[in-house]
Amino acid sequence: MFETFLPSSAAAAQQGGIATTASGMPLRTAFLYKPNGVNVNKWKLEGTGADYRFNETHQPYAHLKDDIHIISHLEHANGTAGKDGAGDHARANATFLTGTRPRKTAGADIKLGISVDQVIARAASDSTRFSSLELSCDGVRKSGVCDSGYSCAYQFNLSWRSDTTPVAPESNPRHVFERLFGTGSKEEREKGFQLRNEQQRSILDFVMEDAKQLNRQLGRNDQMKLDEYMTGVREIERRIEKVEKFGLPEVPDVDMPAGVPSSYEEHIRLMMDMLVLAFETDSTRVASFLLAHDGSNRSFREIGVPDGHHTISHHRNDPDNLAKLAKIDLFYSQQFAYFIDQLKSKKDADGKSLLYNSQVVWGSGLADPDRHRHNELPVIVAGQGGGTIKTGLHTDLGEDTPMSNLFLDMLHRTGIKEERFGDSTRQLSVLS
Repeated sequence: MFETFLPSSAAAAQQGGIATTASGMPLRTAFLYKPNGVNVNKWKLEGTGADYRFNETHQPYAHLKDDIHIISHLEHANGTAGKDGAGDHARANATFLTGTRPRKTAGADIKLGISVDQVIARAASDSTRFSSLELSCDGVRKSGVCDSGYSCAYQFNLSWRSDTTPVAPESNPRHVFERLFGTGSKEEREKGFQLRNEQQRSILDFVMEDAKQLNRQLGRNDQMKLDEYMTGVREIERRIEKVEKFGLPEVPDVDMPAGVPSSYEEHIRLMMDMLVLAFETDSTRVASFLLAHDGSNRSFREIGVPDGHHTISHHRNDPDNLAKLAKIDLFYSQQFAYFIDQLKSKKDADGKSLLYNSQVVWGSGLADPDRHRHNELPVIVAGQGGGTIKTGLHTDLGEDTPMSNLFLDMLHRTGIKEERFGDSTRQLSVLS
């Protein structure tokens, strides 16, 4: 096991911007998104409390029952059509971590809200080399027209640094590894580390000076876009300062990924491995992973489903489509089980697992995709949050409840005492 978070680091961790566990270990937070809802007939659970019974979709992680808490009747009301009409897939993605209704536009005037992971990232910014980690198995898109007049920025990004700035995820596992640990021998990495920082600082100095001169010549709208651009530049500058502060990490004894594999399952698992490594080495304490954007029409020939996922998700209660959708749901459940198994197999310095000292949300922004339902969302919380989360349970809230209430509870668990988040109405108390 590769372990950089040692007992002697606990005191330093407690001085960071977010709370640690009772044993002084970092509290890690991860959000994972699967697209296009679920076959609700194969998802719905029987019973509540500790005596509930899994349905077919849950079988891949049945052995992890004591490590998860399934919550029924969470919703994202801001994902529904309202006056905005079509575009449920864009809204499903956009609302998932923000709880906020996206402005319907395909232009540059996108507007949403800060995502829960980025609220945590702000508080944790001085605690680790990277404030957060954003992953995807899709390409990066921050503009263009996607779902029914919504900007692609809403559909291809889970994380939002501000109401106008999405945080682009990385989809190449090799690039993730290089970002976390660099490449080459220790000597090569040290030289590259120093040269890269000098070059980046030189470029940033030039960009900042050039932007100041350009700003005087622009109209109001262009000045606003330049301000957004400069916010990104300043973020890069902060990253350089943090990298210099923490220095070079030790490279774990694992093979560097060659790149993006042809197999979708292998791609997902490599990205999950990178996420686990980031947590294990305390490179970051918060991450998001968009396995695929909502509305994805990927086919799954490897499991006997040559049809596009989005196409069959509009199943119209056709038994053949429902059976194919259930196969895809089972595939995604297998990936979730893999991730949780990996977290559980890694030990923290307190003898507990990474999973025990984590809070993980797995879910989708739609329930029944045929009807584009944004309530009764399929949501699982995994990990014990360092002993603060009750697991082995199914809780049915009984009525539609903002998913933002769950996020507010997670923020409080990290020591961020916000009164509201997104469209929250109160802190969700069923996990404690």
